[in-house]
Amino acid sequence: MGMMEITNVNEYEAIAKENLPKMIYDYYASGAEDQWSLKENRNAFSRILFRPRILIDVSSIDLTMTVLGFKISMPIMIAPTAMLKMAHPEGEYAVTRAASAAGTIMTLSSWATSSVEEVSSTGPGIRFFQLYVYKDRNIVTQLVRRAERAGFKAIALTVDTPRLGRREADIKNRFTLPSHLTLKNFEGLDLGKLDKTSDSGLASYVAGQVDRSLNWKDVKWLQTITSLPILVKGVLTAEDARIAVEIGAAGIIVSNHGARQLDYVPATIMALEEVVKGAQGRVPVFLDGGVRRGTDVFKALALGASGVFIGRPVVFSLAADGEAGVSKALQMLRDEFELTMALSGCRSLKEITRDHVVTEWDRPRIAPRL
Repeated sequence: MGMMEITNVNEYEAIAKENLPKMIYDYYASGAEDQWSLKENRNAFSRILFRPRILIDVSSIDLTMTVLGFKISMPIMIAPTAMLKMAHPEGEYAVTRAASAAGTIMTLSSWATSSVEEVSSTGPGIRFFQLYVYKDRNIVTQLVRRAERAGFKAIALTVDTPRLGRREADIKNRFTLPSHLTLKNFEGLDLGKLDKTSDSGLASYVAGQVDRSLNWKDVKWLQTITSLPILVKGVLTAEDARIAVEIGAAGIIVSNHGARQLDYVPATIMALEEVVKGAQGRVPVFLDGGVRRGTDVFKALALGASGVFIGRPVVFSLAADGEAGVSKALQMLRDEFELTMALSGCRSLKEITRDHVVTEWDRPRIAPRL
């Protein structure tokens, strides 16, 4: 299929698969263990249906919103994904430029193949930094300060990875970072290389470097070393949402790490309402995982999300067609979302309500008294 014929973001995956070495495609595409949650992240969206309202003037539709005080063009942002130069030589640069052109937020992974400084040199744009907490806290402090100096606006703290999930494709392929690439943010600290091991090189790296003792007290510690707002990424329960709010998180990202950590956790769209209830409207709740259509974005907002982050669609569109691919992917999702709003009778994000969707856990709907 030529790039001109692509009509939705799902179609990039097959092209990415053709373009990429097996080890790299498998790394991006696979989930943990049986990959049940990987499939469920997508399938769960298909069980949520619309209740569209008609005969509403939808001649003008506003998709804009603010995130932590920053105005963006749409509630679709870019999730942190590691090692993007494996997908395309331009890697993080291409994704950053595409996000900036689309007027949305790019989240840079700790394990990027471009540094925070390099990414900020691409020009203006609102960027968040995803953080893994290493055993050596001096490294963490340095990294957070560098992200601040480079103009990053928030920290997305990943909290679901005290150990790396069991990704069997990576074990079979003995996944490691191609030799011409490094984890740029750690290059000067001798932590930029993944070693080739008998299983997943990334799993070994995480076991050696990432702090599995990470707990809520460390979130408090993080607040003492940075003035940036902290988003807690990887929350799936109301209990943890409540604690995150109490501890002063600026927001929550409902995420199961692209179904790459614990298999048989619910799809994020299924966990969303519980987390939103736990947050009690005190902080914005975002969602990542399984978003492939504008309809998915609408469903997430109807169930209480403030916005969504997309991961694999960015990686696959990048692998297929570089910066132009990412730009087109963002545009297609935006257009689909706007059309969904129009056909549901919503002119702004605040008009999207719980009444616009029906889910399998809703009580049987008695026709409203008219």
